Order: sequence, then C-alpha cells, then structure tokens
Amino acid sequence: MADGIKYRHEKQKTSILDELAAAGMSEADLAEMIDTGKVDYGKNKMLTEQSRKQIKALIKKALGGIKAAKVTKAKKSAAKGGAAKGSAAVAAKGKNSENTILIELKDGTVTIELLVDIAPEHCARMKQLARGGEYDNVAFHRVIDGFMAQTGDVQNGDMEDDFNLRMAGTGGSDLPDLIAEFSGIPHDRGTLAAARSQNPNSANSQFFINFGDNHFLNRQYTVYGRVLSGMDHVDAIERGEPPVSPDRMISVKVAADV
Repeated sequence: MADGIKYRHEKQKTSILDELAAAGMSEADLAEMIDTGKVDYGKNKMLTEQSRKQIKALIKKALGGIKAAKVTKAKKSAAKGGAAKGSAAVAAKGKNSENTILIELKDGTVTIELLVDIAPEHCARMKQLARGGEYDNVAFHRVIDGFMAQTGDVQNGDMEDDFNLRMAGTGGSDLPDLIAEFSGIPHDRGTLAAARSQNPNSANSQFFINFGDNHFLNRQYTVYGRVLSGMDHVDAIERGEPPVSPDRMISVKVAADV
C-alpha cells in the first residue's frame, strides 16, 4: 500500500515522512491511516496539526473526495447495500429525486427540494458536498429562535472530525466561493438559503433554514431550496449562538442515491 501513496510532489513526501519519523512512525503507518481513514498523533503524540491536515488530504484524494472521518461510515453503508429506508426516501424517489436532498436530524428526515432553475450553481454545490459526505455530522452552530438555523461549516463544524465550536461558522469547504444567485424568491418559512460574509459572492458551503418569513433578507441571500416535509424536525433544533449542546446533520444525501 505504501508504494501506492500519491503525494502531490516530492517536497510534500519528504515533509510528511520527516514528521512521521519524528512522531515515531513510518510510511507503513501512513498507509494504514489511509486504509482505515483514521489519523492519530503518532506513537509519541508528536505529529503536528499541519502534517495531520496533509495526511487527511491524501486520504481524501484516495477516497475520491470523501473526508477521512467518513470512510468507516461509507464502508458500513456499502455493506448494508443501497436499499432505501424510511418513508421520506421512498417518497423522494418518486419526484425529481436528483434535485431532492434528505437531511437526517435527531428526530427524523427533512426533505428539501432544490430550486435548480433559480440557483443552479448553489444547488450543484450542495449535491457535490452531500455526495462527498462533507455535510455528515456537521453542527448547527447558530440557531436563533424565530429566525433561522445555520449549519454547513464543513471545515470547523464536523462533530466527528476536528470539531471546533468556537470557530464554527468561519469556514467553508475546499471548493471556491460561489457567485451570488439572488432572485425574487422570498425568504419564507422553510426556505433554504446560502450563508455568506459581507461580500455577496462569498457563499461556499454554509446555509440556513428559515424558521419564519424573513422577507427583510429578500434579494440579499441566495435562496436555493425549500423544505417539503420534516419542518417540525427543523423547529426542534437546539437554539443558541452557538448552542451549548449543538444538534447536527446526521447525514445529508441526494435522494437519487438512496
């Protein structure tokens, strides 16, 4: 397996192997981490965060875009087969399943229709991240009663992979930011919209679901989806900025894939 490790360049290989040696590890240990998807700190706990990030990048590349922390879950899902489970998945199959998102929350499934004719690039981004497992276990880091529930920080918000609640909401994905796709679609209760900074073209992976009609946001944030069912599960998300014990998206899938 070690012979098959695909480094970006020789400098990266030297850097990682030097770090591994300092941590009492070898290239064989790196191969095992790639195989298992688990990145530890070395036998003497001396592996640096920078090297761990580089190793995670190698693992992600080896897995075809799936994060290291997702590999075990992906293997388990594959072992169980691709049979759809639950009424939400079955129902979604019958209606434009390629543009339907299933978000599994603690209380059940939220079914979301993507508005591909309104915001095609944002919809494509959500499907890409969902298919890569990037949204799985990501926290709702900002939830304001009567306003909205925000999530989607795949960099800092993954509660199973280097979770940092203090930084959640400041990151995005490895993909480039998106150009705004503002429209006349109002921010009604149950609509899904892209979160961004003051720069209109800074949306990336984060999004929010409106608890109520927030029309003061109209034409300022890209609306690209709406909840078809399961809004009661959204209403039950733990409040806070951030919540003391945040809820998470257990899984996010494109309905056509389940």
